[in-house]
Amino acid sequence: MIEAGIIGGAGYTGLELLRLLLMHPQVKVSVVTSRRYRGRKISEVNPHLERFIELEYEDIDAREMADRSDVVFLAVPHGSAMDYVPDLLRAGTRVIDLSADYRLERTEYERVYRRQHKDHEPRKAVYGLTELHPEVADAFLVANPGCYPTGAVLAVAPLSDIADRIVFDAKSGISGAGAEPSVKSHYPNLAENIIPYEVTAHRHLAEMRKELPAVKVSFTPHVIPSIRGILTTAHVFLREGTMSVSELESLYRQYYDGKSFIRLRVSGVMPSLGAVRGTNFCDIGFEVEDGGDRIVIISAIDNLVKGGSGQAVQNMNLMFGLDEREGLWRPGLIP
Repeated sequence: MIEAGIIGGAGYTGLELLRLLLMHPQVKVSVVTSRRYRGRKISEVNPHLERFIELEYEDIDAREMADRSDVVFLAVPHGSAMDYVPDLLRAGTRVIDLSADYRLERTEYERVYRRQHKDHEPRKAVYGLTELHPEVADAFLVANPGCYPTGAVLAVAPLSDIADRIVFDAKSGISGAGAEPSVKSHYPNLAENIIPYEVTAHRHLAEMRKELPAVKVSFTPHVIPSIRGILTTAHVFLREGTMSVSELESLYRQYYDGKSFIRLRVSGVMPSLGAVRGTNFCDIGFEVEDGGDRIVIISAIDNLVKGGSGQAVQNMNLMFGLDEREGLWRPGLIP
């Protein structure tokens, strides 16, 4: 049985992680931290977890967390994970960081996030997009990808070596903004509305470009009045020629052969947020523009699961030699 600890277990990401781990047959949740709710029962603060967990929120240091955990998940704000990672790794526990602190090289991180990286060790994390990085299995530190890059990179990875340019247009549910309200997440501002933001310079663009180095990448995100999900439309312009739908399907099936959480939508059926809600799947569909060089790829993920906590559990499964589907294999929530 894997003993798992969560640092930052009161936000949307931490709670979704906790929900998934409580249903995992090979995991025992050993400790969950929250400074705000220290000493209060987790199920009292979060009634949907009543009868599933009897623990209280704690506030302990990294050393004690490592002593009580085989793996520690960091569901903390950007800039905070680096306060814990060095001590956790020195203590010998495995770490999965759901923040952005270890997704990029130091200089790129400091440029994109405009803050100094406080971990001065020459540390390299494995980028936890398991479909592209099987080396996750041997890692002690995994940087869980951002939600937008997950949907975007998985959508186009099979085409990245033959594309000249890719333009991503993504629509995200409101939970991607976190539990604390903001201008973008305030109900009167968002209801019956779509809000574009960081139109040409969203910080997740750096991850996309890192994972797709052979192609020019542009990205614009939007928030939509939906709780969960990211629908990504990728406009892919090939370097030369074009491809038929049957050629695309063959390419994608070969590229993602054996990848359990990739579902291809063919025969004109496009991905939808409803079909992936509550799941760790990434659904992908495509269409070729007649007489042109543009291929349109559409992907759908649940931003809190495949775009966050579910992908973290998938990483954990590989790190501990389990089937990647363990604790995650379930259909979507319809309606």
